[in-house]
Amino acid sequence: MDYQEILYGVDDGVAVIRFNRPKVYNAITGRMLTELDDAFGRAAADAAVRAILLTGEGKAFCSGADLGASLAMTPRDAQGRLDPGQALEDFYNPLILKMRALPKPIVSAVNGIAAGAGANLGLMADLTLCARSAYFLQAFVNIGLIPDAGGTWVLPRLVGQQRAMGMAMLGEKLPSDKALAWGLVWDVVDDEQLLPTALALARKLANGPAAALERIKQAIYAGDGATLEESLKIERRLQGECGHYGEFEEGVAAFLEKRKAVYRKG
Repeated sequence: MDYQEILYGVDDGVAVIRFNRPKVYNAITGRMLTELDDAFGRAAADAAVRAILLTGEGKAFCSGADLGASLAMTPRDAQGRLDPGQALEDFYNPLILKMRALPKPIVSAVNGIAAGAGANLGLMADLTLCARSAYFLQAFVNIGLIPDAGGTWVLPRLVGQQRAMGMAMLGEKLPSDKALAWGLVWDVVDDEQLLPTALALARKLANGPAAALERIKQAIYAGDGATLEESLKIERRLQGECGHYGEFEEGVAAFLEKRKAVYRKG
């Protein structure tokens, strides 16, 4: 696919995906979502890619849906009323499910405003870093909508029901320091250090044991809806699978030999 609204490149085992509409703060269009879906699929299929970094070009991470473009592509129901839910079904939901199921680690580097669906795309990463000047905004209520792109699912799991309710109902900015204090993000760094820090983190994951990282994602996300007994069974199964990979043997050998483990690539 010829990308027009995102950038894609591979750097030392890391697929770097960037929202690329900086003049409109990387506002989302249907084409951008299609390109993102393709890019994540491309990264998943590329054996040279072992981790993914999502960030934005310019001063913003992603300001949410481009309302003009979104209204133009929003279908109407049988009574002629706008049906924004159909756009979720057609564009957003398949992308969110792909990101969550993708076996490779995803890091997001939130470099400015992360609003609406843009905020929730950033929070769907496995690890989210943000610049000190960045902020999150669940802007949906301000135009008479509910959080989407997985927002109603991810927010209470990260910050608890009361804080999630406040973010969704009040539609106010949440600055980076409060996002960190609430457990919404992994870390906050100075603006100029965001991309180097995020790349270093993604490269660390890219050089890690891929089979174990994939199964860590599976176990933790499966635990959201599982009982303790079910989680223990999941752990038993996935741990057994990890033991079938040479990465386990290499990790143990490196520990015993007091050296750094070197995991296979590709």
